[in-house]
Parts: sequence; C-alpha cells; structure tokens
Amino acid sequence: MAIKGSLKEASLPDVFQLLALGQKPGCLSVADRNNFGYIYFDKGRISYASIVNRRDRLGDILVKHKKITPEQLNAAVEEQAHERDRRLGEILISHNAITREDLEHFIRVQIEEAVYFLFTWTQGTFSFESDVYPEREEFLVSISPQSLLLEGARRIDEWSLIEKKITSFDLVFSVDRERLESSDIELTEQQRQILPLLDGVRDVASVIEDAGIVEFEVGKALYGLISAGFAHRTGRSQAPRPADVNDVRIQEHHNLGVVFYKTGMLDEAAREFRRVAELRPDDGEAFFYLGIVALKHARWQDAMGFLRTAAERVGAKPSVLHNLALAYEQLGQFDHADTAYGDAATRARRDHRIMTGWGVVALQRGEYRVAEGRLDRACEIAGENQLPPLWYWARALTAAAQDEYAAAEVLLRDGLEQHPGHPILCNNLAALLEILGELEQAEEILRSTLANDPSVPQLSKNLGDILYRTTQYDDAAAAYQRAVKLDPTLGDDIYFKLGNIAYKRGDREQAATCWKHALELNPGHELVKTNLETLSALT
Repeated sequence: MAIKGSLKEASLPDVFQLLALGQKPGCLSVADRNNFGYIYFDKGRISYASIVNRRDRLGDILVKHKKITPEQLNAAVEEQAHERDRRLGEILISHNAITREDLEHFIRVQIEEAVYFLFTWTQGTFSFESDVYPEREEFLVSISPQSLLLEGARRIDEWSLIEKKITSFDLVFSVDRERLESSDIELTEQQRQILPLLDGVRDVASVIEDAGIVEFEVGKALYGLISAGFAHRTGRSQAPRPADVNDVRIQEHHNLGVVFYKTGMLDEAAREFRRVAELRPDDGEAFFYLGIVALKHARWQDAMGFLRTAAERVGAKPSVLHNLALAYEQLGQFDHADTAYGDAATRARRDHRIMTGWGVVALQRGEYRVAEGRLDRACEIAGENQLPPLWYWARALTAAAQDEYAAAEVLLRDGLEQHPGHPILCNNLAALLEILGELEQAEEILRSTLANDPSVPQLSKNLGDILYRTTQYDDAAAAYQRAVKLDPTLGDDIYFKLGNIAYKRGDREQAATCWKHALELNPGHELVKTNLETLSALT
C-alpha cells in the first residue's frame, strides 16, 4: 500500500481517513519546502508523530503544566548532552522529577500538537510507506485519527484568521503598556505568558521559542492582543550574521536530508545534502550521503566522485571505504575496489558485510581460493548473526567455479532456508541443478519463483534455456520474450536461441532479425555468423 500526492490535491485529514480505513502500519511523510514531518500509523491509529527542525517541546510542555521547574529542565538537558542515547523523559524520571504516567500523558500531548501543526500545511507533498515503524521512541501512543480531525479542523479555521494579522514569523510586535494597564480586560494564561516577550525586539519565532508554547497557542494569544489594540507591529527581525545563518541553515538542511534518506525520499535527500555541501564545502558527511544516494540510483561514476571526496574530508572511515568499494566494483575497477575493501576490512575487522564484499571482488577477479578464504572469514565474523543472501550467492559460486557442485548445492539450499524464496538464490540453484542434469527439479524451482516474483529477467532466461534444451520451443520462446522485455540487453545467447526457434517455425525474417541483434551484442559469435551466412545462401 503506497500513497503519494500533493497537499494541493488532497488534504491531510482526507489522507488520515484513508489510512484509518486501510489499517496498514507505516509512516506518512509530509514535506513542505524546508519543513518535514512524519506520522506513524499502526492498525489505523496514530502511534507517533514528529516534525524535523522544530524544537522538541516535551520539556517546555512539562514546565508549562508546572510538572517540572525550568531549573530541572535545564539540568536534564545538560545531562542529555553528555548521554545522547538517553531520552529526556527517562532522565527526568530517574531524577524523580516526573512519574512515568506524567511522561506518557505529555508525550501524547506533544504528538497531538505535532499532528495539529501538520494540518496547517497546505503546500508540499505527502508519501506513505507501509510496514515502517518508529526506530527508538521511549513511548508510543494509540490515538484515533478521527479524534484529532475535529480539533484540527477548528485550528485550521482559526489559523486562517490569525495569518491575516500575523503573516510571517519574522514580524516584531510590542505592547502598548499604557493602554493595557488602563483596561480591565481579563487576559488568557497564554496572553499573560507571552506579554513580557513582546518587547519590540523579539520576532514571533523567538516568542514561540522563549515562551515554550506551540505555534497555534502563541498565534491565538497574539491575535487577540493585536485585535484588542494592545499589541502593534513594529517591524521585522534583523537578519542574523552570515556565520550564524550558515550554522543554523546547515543543521536544518542536514536534519532534513537524514530524514528524507531514512524515509526513502532520495531526490529530496540529495537536494538537502547538496545545499549543505554548498554552504560548507568541507562537510564530508554531506558528500558521503550524496554518494550513497548516487549508489542507490545506480549512478556509479557520481557515487565514486562523491565518496572519494567524503574520504578526503572525513578520513578513511570504514563506512565511506565500503561504499566507495561498491562504486568501484560496479564500474568494473576491481583493483581499486579490492584496495578499498581491504582498507575498510582493516579498520572494521568485525564487520562481516565488508569481508563479504571483499570476497565478492576476489570472485569477480577469478581468484576463487582467495574469495573462498575471505567469505569463510566473513562467516566466522558473523557468528550467530544471519548472513545476507549475497554471501550464499558468492560462496556457492566459488564452490561451483572449483567444480565442487555438491558443496555449492548445500550452500544454496542453506541460503534459501535463511532467505526463503529469494529469487537470485533460487535462480542459481536452478542453474546448478540444470548443470547436474536435474532438469525437472530446476524447471519447477524457476516456475515457482517466477510465480512469486516475475520481475527478475534472469529467471525467465534460465527457464527458457531449460525449455529450449527439452525442445519445448513455444514455451521457451515465451520465456525468452519475457526476459528481453524486462532487459533488452540480457545477452547474445538469448537472441541466438530466439532466432533458432523462429527458423524452426519457418519465420526466416524474424530469425535474421534475432541473429543480427545477437551479432550486435557479440560480434565474435561464430555460430550466429554461420547461421546468417546459411540463411543468406538460401534466399
């Protein structure tokens, strides 16, 4: 279940109702220019929500409701700075400042406020990815979306009025003290809270920050003061110094880039990290992320360039070297890949993924004994951890390349026990069984795998080979045609056999077309040349 769209075409409340009906767990990402928020759903209910680059207001909410003092909050924040793995709420509980029940209640309030704020976004895009869960939150809630829609709608209506007087958060307001003191108007709690902050210097954004109240409550309180004539606009805030602007903007772009990357929005992630690199050219982490985004887009040359720059900026970190090695490998630069993998393995001796990649490069260089040693070492390092499909694929190929077919079969079957139905492992097992003459079993595996995943062209190609070998030419042609439709550059052999099938059917024109295409892919294919010469002699 994947849902994407524009907030101009569908409002978030409409999307919420759709997700509530679908009952599918996942993450709804919402992007509005430099803003980004996400809401997690589980069984049609909201379990968590947050907005990137918006100050975490849990502590402020607790102070506002007099659950903790500002001094307690500052002490907890200072402690968290030294223990980044600990959540603020857990620190406050350990200090006996709040109870767990208090924490759960106010996290719920925090999540609700994040959702209400997202409701005010009318531009941008949204994307829902199913089966995605929060990484490490101290408390998850279970809120019915419908329970938030009514309050959200009310706030949207009120916000549209508020925006007529507060058109931007960089506006500065001051209070007419004399008029206020001569009036007997009863102010709300929020108005009394922001009153000292309307000093003609702070802009609205600073008032929100210093008051510790959410945007809507500040806007509502200020709107009332403006409407009553107690607050007046005095100008706009002055732009911060360039160095300050850069620091703040770089962090914002970086935060957005990381969240975009984690939620699979790769183009958006690349945009943010490019901006970081523009503002701070020596930021190696930005180039690292640009490199792995390029890898995911199969832009190998770009990936190599970005990752080499990252290595220059941040040093030879294992993660940088590992991904750089992948880029070299995809470009066919196996010597460079081998060196990069070796450097990464030296720095991360307990990372079985790096050792596996290093083994794959040796396999591609035809160094089967070297590949076997590295892959077996990767297995030792992994210990009780599950090995990836790539390891079983590579280790089986090293065995088969050394004519150890029985061992290769055991490895592939072990891999499929760990990764049931994996199409590449199924394909290789079928290819091995074909070599061993077990054609019926190989055909059965390929047909079963294709029924579950018809998107892998090599599966159709190998099925075609078995059907061709057993003279089931019509079925073989159908399998080959599926394969070339998925990947027109699959190889000369497939077009050679399609030409043979067409010739057996008496379709010489089609046979010639297929054989000519096979010759384009492999000008040295002697059988194709012979067939074309024979066909030419017959016409």
